[in-house]
Amino acid sequence: MSLKVLLLSVIFAAICGSVAAQVTFVRECRQRAFPKTVPAGDYSGITHINGNKYAVVSDKSATDGFFMFTIDIDSVSGELLDVREDGFSGDSVCGGDCEGIAWCEHTSSFFVCREAHSDIVEFDSIGKMTGRSLVIPDMYKSGMGNKGFESLTYDGHEHLFWTVNESTLPADGVGATSTNGVENIMRLQSFGDDLQPEAQYLYKMDAPSANARSSEYAMGVSELLALGDGRLLVLEREFFVPKIKLGSVVKCKLYEIKPDEHDKILPGTSVSDSARYVSKRLVHSFETRLNLFNRKLANYEGMCIGPTLADGSVVIVLVSDSQSRYAGVLKDWFKTIVIQK
Repeated sequence: MSLKVLLLSVIFAAICGSVAAQVTFVRECRQRAFPKTVPAGDYSGITHINGNKYAVVSDKSATDGFFMFTIDIDSVSGELLDVREDGFSGDSVCGGDCEGIAWCEHTSSFFVCREAHSDIVEFDSIGKMTGRSLVIPDMYKSGMGNKGFESLTYDGHEHLFWTVNESTLPADGVGATSTNGVENIMRLQSFGDDLQPEAQYLYKMDAPSANARSSEYAMGVSELLALGDGRLLVLEREFFVPKIKLGSVVKCKLYEIKPDEHDKILPGTSVSDSARYVSKRLVHSFETRLNLFNRKLANYEGMCIGPTLADGSVVIVLVSDSQSRYAGVLKDWFKTIVIQK
């Protein structure tokens, strides 16, 4: 190889190395419900174990724990083929409002965030609590109800857990409503394998699209997904229900972020006009509706990485909370989205 060719190769490699990887949206697959094999539930979080095996939590399960699921996905298109619930594994503790779940292969255990207690606890592979839990910074304890932990993911490559409060904590200001136009501010938090807090970051949501009074309204981050290289996908969800119910809409936006050293804040740092927020990049958005001609309203709360397809693209699996098929109208919808990461 000549010196000139060698020099050009080095320059090209340096340029390529300096370009950060970005998630590319490939396609959105249709959502499907499987009422014969999936009992009515309040499914709010999902994690991939291996193959076609997944674990799912419900925020209204009789006791705290998780359901085992088998999810078959077409290896070429990424379309859902079949979803089956295979039984529940849980402890005697109840009322935790389980919202997110992460599988840790190296410990063969699950971690579950319980919004009612503002904690994240470990369950063994058969659903028994181990007594271990992530050490949660005190400020999150004020985030009960819909301001608490809704999301959880584990980055096996970086050995980090990630979570974020669903909506603005009381100390950080007023949360978004269907009429105030406020941008929610959340605190993104990582934890190491030692279960101790690692780093905290500020994350700002988009402003609400709603501008009218509602019967029910939820605006927040409903899930995180670790891509395995320090990058995360953030699911921003806006759920608007008018008084007459018809016209209800759920708007979902999928953002890519990569928190870095420059974004870190000290725990408890107050939010100000000069606050630094994690940069985000929109990957994809979609919405579901309820009206006279469309009854596919789906409140997506769970999200995880699924299989890698034949062409190297990756499937994201999403699960919705139907509130146990509320009023016989809502369904337990599942959906897949295909990306290149």
